Amino acid sequence: MKKSSFVAMILGTVSGILFALGMCMALIKEWNTFTSGIVLGLIGLVLGVITFFIWRKMENKKPIKLSGKTLATTLIGIIGALVLGVGMCLTMVWQNMALGVIVGIVGIIILLSLIPIIKGVK
Repeated sequence: MKKSSFVAMILGTVSGILFALGMCMALIKEWNTFTSGIVLGLIGLVLGVITFFIWRKMENKKPIKLSGKTLATTLIGIIGALVLGVGMCLTMVWQNMALGVIVGIVGIIILLSLIPIIKGVK
């Protein structure tokens, strides 16, 4: 394993755990830790972004160019993840199984559409 991959794995794991724990703290009302959960989640999110830049620097990769395609791809990914999340909430939180499954499948289709957008069709 390369040193850059190992560092990225460790930092990514730590940032993911901090983010997940922070979101649990913020969203589980019984814990009464909303504010500290938001702070811990933001620390995890910032550490994740820092991890990305550290990994790119260790791999000697060029900076990412912001183009229209990059922004559109990012926007499609965000929309797909949100639609999939809404479908999961419909089934698990609001007990609306049929609509939740349909919305979740639409989210998965949106996310799958990223493959031909990024890689292209040959």
